[in-house]
Amino acid sequence: MRPFLALVALAAGFLAGCAKHVSSVTDADRTQTLLLGNAAEPQDLDPQIVAAFTDQNICVALFEGLTAFDERTSAARPAVAERWESTADGLTWTFHLRPTARWSDDTPLTADDFVQAWHRMLAPALASENAYLLYPLKNAEALNTGHLTDPAALGATALDAHTLRLTLEHPAPHLPILAAQPAWFPVPVRTLAKFGGAERRGTAWTQPGHLVGNGPFVLTAWQPNARLTVEKNPHYWDAAHVQLARIVFFPIENPAAEERAFRAGQLHVTAELPLSKVDAYRERDPAALRIDPLLETFFLRFNTARPPLDRAKVRQALAHAIDRDAIARSVLRGTRAPATHYTPPDCAGYTTRAELTSDANLARRLLSDAGFPGGRGFPILEVQARNDEIHTKVAEAIQAMWQRELGITVKIAPMEQKTWLQNMMSQNYTISTARWVADFPDPSTFLDAYVTGNGYNMTGWSDATYDRLIAEAGRDADPAHRYELYQTAEARLLDAAPIAPVFFGARTYLINPAVRGWEPATLGLHRYKNVSLAPQ
Repeated sequence: MRPFLALVALAAGFLAGCAKHVSSVTDADRTQTLLLGNAAEPQDLDPQIVAAFTDQNICVALFEGLTAFDERTSAARPAVAERWESTADGLTWTFHLRPTARWSDDTPLTADDFVQAWHRMLAPALASENAYLLYPLKNAEALNTGHLTDPAALGATALDAHTLRLTLEHPAPHLPILAAQPAWFPVPVRTLAKFGGAERRGTAWTQPGHLVGNGPFVLTAWQPNARLTVEKNPHYWDAAHVQLARIVFFPIENPAAEERAFRAGQLHVTAELPLSKVDAYRERDPAALRIDPLLETFFLRFNTARPPLDRAKVRQALAHAIDRDAIARSVLRGTRAPATHYTPPDCAGYTTRAELTSDANLARRLLSDAGFPGGRGFPILEVQARNDEIHTKVAEAIQAMWQRELGITVKIAPMEQKTWLQNMMSQNYTISTARWVADFPDPSTFLDAYVTGNGYNMTGWSDATYDRLIAEAGRDADPAHRYELYQTAEARLLDAAPIAPVFFGARTYLINPAVRGWEPATLGLHRYKNVSLAPQ
C-alpha cells in the first residue's frame, strides 16, 4: 500500500521528467508526439499474458491481429488479414493475410506465425488467463487443459505463407471480432526462444531493444514508474497511413495529478478525470471534457472460499444493501449508470431481464437468516481497492452503506494496480473492487468468465448448472435461443452473488483540441494509427 504523500511525490516526478524531455504539449504537437495518461505501470507487454486494460492499451500500439476493432461500432475491420470468408455452416474460416505484413525487425509475418503463437497461448505451462478466448478453435480447450498434447490437433492451419484456415468446434459468428483481441495477436516465438523459451512468463523479450512486434509502433524506451515510449514502426504494412511519430505513456495513478498535468500542458489525453472536477469542466471547459460510452461493469468480487462469504445469503445481503442510485448520482456525479445486473444493457442486442435490487430491508433479513442479526457476530472484513479515486470513493460509500444498513464494519485497503490485480488472481483477498471491460461486444465476454476453471473466475465460485448453460450457449447457432441461455445463466449468477454489480462504465477524461481521430471507443481501445496532432 502506497501512502497518499508518496503518490503526490511520484506524480511530481512524472511531471518533472516530462518537462526535461517534452517542454509542452505545443512542442509535442510539432513533432507528432502524443502524450497519454495511462493510469498504471504496465505489468507486462506480452499480449498473451496481459490481464489489465491499461496494459492492453499499450499492446495495441505494438501488435496487431488478423482484424482490428472499429472504435465507434466495435465491428471487425481488416488488419493483418485483408479479407476473410467462412463456409455456410460457419465451421471453417479462411483468412487471407497481407503479403506486405512484416515484423518490426523487417522479417515477413506469415500465417504460421499466428499458428505458432496460438500453440504457445494454449500451452498449459504458460497458464494464460486469456486462453479461453481461443476456445472456439477446434481442440483449443482440450489442448489448454492438457487433455490433448499434440499442438497439431489445433484447428488452425497455415495453407501457405499468407493463407490461414481455422476450423471451429461450433459456429462462432463473432469470430472476426474475437480475432481483434490481444489474445489472438501473433508473438515472435523465435524471439521468445532467445529469452528462456516460449512458455515462460515475464522474460526480457518485452524490454526495449528486444521486443519484436507487428503493430504500427515499436517499443523504444521504458522507464519504470515514469514513462514508456513507442515510436513509429517503419516496417508496419500501413506505415504510410501512420501520422504520429511517437506516443509517450505516463503511468500516473492519481487522477488529480493527471488533471494538473493536463492543465500544465503536459498531457494530450488523460486516463481519467477526478470526479470532483467533472462539474467544473462541464461549466468552464466543456470542449476538453469527454464522457464516452464504455462496455464495462464495475463490481465487487467476493472470495467465496473465505467465511462468512462462503454463505450465499451473506453475499446476497451485501449485494442488496448497496444503494446503486446514490452512488451513481452523488459519488460518480452522474457520469455512470447504476448496474442492477452484470452484463451492460444492449450488449450486441442482449439486455439482462434479471435485476439485483437495492433493498436494505431484504438485505437485513438475509443477513439475519445467515446467522448475523443486526450484524452481531459478523467479523471485520477487508475490501481491497485499486488506489484511484473511483475505486476508493465507491468502496468508502459501500462501507458506509453496510455500516448503516447492516451494522457491519469493513476496512478499506487501497493498493497499486499490480498488487490489487495479483491478489485477485491468486485469490489472496476477501472482498475486492473490480471492473470488466468487454473483450468484444457479446454477453459471453462477461458471462464466460465465471465458468469453473476460467482464469478470471477469481471468486472460487463454481456451479455445474451455470457451466452447462454457458457451454450450451457457446455452441448454439440460434441467436435468440443462445441469448435465452445467457438470460438463465446470468439470473443464476446474480442469485448466487459471487459478485455484486455496482455501476456500468463510461470513460470520463480530458482531451486536448490538437488531437485528431480520437473516436469514442465502446471497448476502450484506440487505433493509434488513425490519430494525429494538429498544432494549435
